Amino acid sequence: MSLTDIDDLVARIRGRGARSVTLQFPDGLKRRAPAIASALREAGISVIISGDPCYGACDLALDMLRWTDLLVHFGHTPLSTREDVLYEPFLMDFDPERLAGALPLIGGKTVGLVTTTQHSGMIPAITGYFEGHGITLLTAEGGPRTAFCGQVLGCSYVAARQVAAHEILFVGTGLFHPRGVQLATGKRVVAVDPYTGEASVVDGERFLRRRFALIERAREADTFGILLSTKTGQARHDLAERLATLSDRAAVVAMREVSPEGLLDLGFSCYVNTACPRLAYDDQVRFPVPVLSPQEFEILCGVRSFDEYAIDEMT
Repeated sequence: MSLTDIDDLVARIRGRGARSVTLQFPDGLKRRAPAIASALREAGISVIISGDPCYGACDLALDMLRWTDLLVHFGHTPLSTREDVLYEPFLMDFDPERLAGALPLIGGKTVGLVTTTQHSGMIPAITGYFEGHGITLLTAEGGPRTAFCGQVLGCSYVAARQVAAHEILFVGTGLFHPRGVQLATGKRVVAVDPYTGEASVVDGERFLRRRFALIERAREADTFGILLSTKTGQARHDLAERLATLSDRAAVVAMREVSPEGLLDLGFSCYVNTACPRLAYDDQVRFPVPVLSPQEFEILCGVRSFDEYAIDEMT
């Protein structure tokens, strides 16, 4: 953050009547903590830094409010309207020319546009660049978990489903989000990395084959742990309890941090994840036994067919 940004942050903190704050960062931004803390202390604000892992705005360090007046959460857009939480999204710029690799892959003249939180501020520049090449980009509002138009999260693809186009351009890094967009919408998705310039057409078939194989492997399980997160924005208690009624071999397990060691210690032969959807999809290789999504467990229990497969989202 620049000096101007710090001055603005100090003003917002004082506007909340806070004299002490907890700073919370996702892992990719934690190295910024010492400098920001030092600047805030110079402004007369008492600071504690949360050193725990943070995976999103769904993962607020609210327990720290026993010691400070305000939680300043960096890197994500708001999920709540609490007066004792101040959200500081981290927006990143790039040269739109880096998206040129997507141009030959786009099949239509009107395409939907989605991106992640950090690039949401670039939507006007992205739109202008593609318009200069004869392509109109459309965005749509998301759901209650997304603050920006055209924004998608790993747990919410509403903005992708709502956009009035049969093809979608995803701007961002990694394959998790664009794969989720493709599976959530069934539309053709072109993904482009704004830093490397690498572009590709997303294919979710390999992912689905792996997930179907995992469901079949889970049929051998004799016990099921239904994971219920205790984190503020991940707790889906009603869903966990409903899933537990689908099998007399299932029990609800409440956890804050879902780890391979924790699951191994509990000893269930299969788990069903109602916490952050990425745990089941991205972290499966880390876990000692199958970890299914709620929809996959419904397939296993016969209340949903393979043809009704759906990506897990939070609403």
